[in-house]
Amino acid sequence: MSMNNQGRPSAPAETAAVATHETFTGNKALQMEEPLLFEIGRTDICGVDLDEPEDFAPALGGHARTAELDLPALSEPETMRHFVRLSSKNYAIDAGLYPLGSCTMKHNPRLNEKMARLPGFADIHPLQPLSTVPGAVDLIAELAHWLVTMTGMEAVAMSPKAGAHGELCGMMAIKAAHKAAGRDPKIVLVPESAHGTNPATAALLGYKVVAIDAREDGTVDTQAVKDKIAEHAGDIAGIMLTNPNTCGLFERDIIEIAEAIHAADGYFYCDGANFNAIVGKARPGDLGVDAMHINLHKTFSTPHGGGGPGSGPVVLSDRLAAFAPLPFLRKEGDGVTWVETEAELREGESPFGRMTAFHGQMGMYVRALAYMKSHGADGLRQASEDAVLNANYVRVGLQDLMSLPFGERWCMHEVLFDDTFLKDTGVTTLDFAKAMIDEGYHPMTMYFPLVVHGAMLIEPTESESRSALDLFIATMRDLVMSAQKGETDRFKGAPFHAPRARLDETRAARKPVLKWERPEPRKVQPEAAE
Repeated sequence: MSMNNQGRPSAPAETAAVATHETFTGNKALQMEEPLLFEIGRTDICGVDLDEPEDFAPALGGHARTAELDLPALSEPETMRHFVRLSSKNYAIDAGLYPLGSCTMKHNPRLNEKMARLPGFADIHPLQPLSTVPGAVDLIAELAHWLVTMTGMEAVAMSPKAGAHGELCGMMAIKAAHKAAGRDPKIVLVPESAHGTNPATAALLGYKVVAIDAREDGTVDTQAVKDKIAEHAGDIAGIMLTNPNTCGLFERDIIEIAEAIHAADGYFYCDGANFNAIVGKARPGDLGVDAMHINLHKTFSTPHGGGGPGSGPVVLSDRLAAFAPLPFLRKEGDGVTWVETEAELREGESPFGRMTAFHGQMGMYVRALAYMKSHGADGLRQASEDAVLNANYVRVGLQDLMSLPFGERWCMHEVLFDDTFLKDTGVTTLDFAKAMIDEGYHPMTMYFPLVVHGAMLIEPTESESRSALDLFIATMRDLVMSAQKGETDRFKGAPFHAPRARLDETRAARKPVLKWERPEPRKVQPEAAE
């Protein structure tokens, strides 16, 4: 079995809009076909010169390997070319507009990267004594100060490694606060438009999740919240709510919801995934929020994706500040002190435990603080305003052709369409998204949030220019009109110009290929025609 080089079209070949011509090499003009690293090079040579190893067989006993390793051997140029070719296939925010809703694929200023690579920050070892890195401690303390200031909260836990990790941290603080008060409530309310990690986090901690319906305008039904509180009186641990919510809308009744939760002795956890829309405009602490994680990548431009390293600090209200996990920073006059162990605690400090071995992601801290200081208070506020402006620019540019599930109301930093405009065209949301790839755009978020059928969530971010947005809007309009004219060949089977064709997702799910096997060697010298 070899690598699937041609893709597995889900539509018959005759529907393809673009004819394909196989080449001997698999390359398409200057777009190079790239096999796996294990499928190039030779196994009978070594890419580097190594001394003959000493006989260590006695130490291994009967465990010594008798077969060849079957590892590829490549020279340095061959290795370099392989990874450069792979990197050229990676679509990123530095390559083009990346309108992924709900994830904020924003530009990462190179200034931040330069600061993070300074040896004093980049070379710190996790086990290095804190006394040898006072500058790094000061930087973390300053970042923590600004996070608390911008959110209007009392304290911040810096160590969580990502948004979902931060959710767990915040909810563990809430659980600890209830325990300290002698309570053990079992119910957490979660709106049906929440991120999937919200109910998962609550369930992980043993809570029963009770869903809250959305109103027709896409926001949380406040009366439904009050009804659930009354139904589960005395057993409400809290609510997990996102604001702005996952439909790209601001929850205007958030203070009323917070007051209702507090009156029931519950806590208000806010999913801070969309904090980038309100920085400098509103402080979650003023809205009644008790805990909120902050995705540094979404709001403060640290790199996103790729498996990390991530960072999701959690800000806490005065009601929860005492329960922040170890390690934490304690203000000491003009300076700060790391509190590492329970032996160092003072009266009133009751951390629920420790979530990570070390203090967090230094590189992400440096990038985030560099972004804050280079923008300033007015610049951060401007970024939020521009993000909202750009999303509404896209909304207005497409609302006559694409369908808005909640009408032509102002959205926040992302705009949500549904698939009503594709009705009777034979083109699905997935087809439409795949056709965007042929046009050079990463697709928007599809089928989320689940409260909207065929959802298409677009977040242009604040860093896109008007000309870039105009081209994106024009492209989307062209695709919509093409679908409505019945040009289904453009969509079925797309993408046609990507390195890989569309995969058969049903076959991939039912007959997954879970084991790689070396393919048959390719004949380098073609046989002469008879």
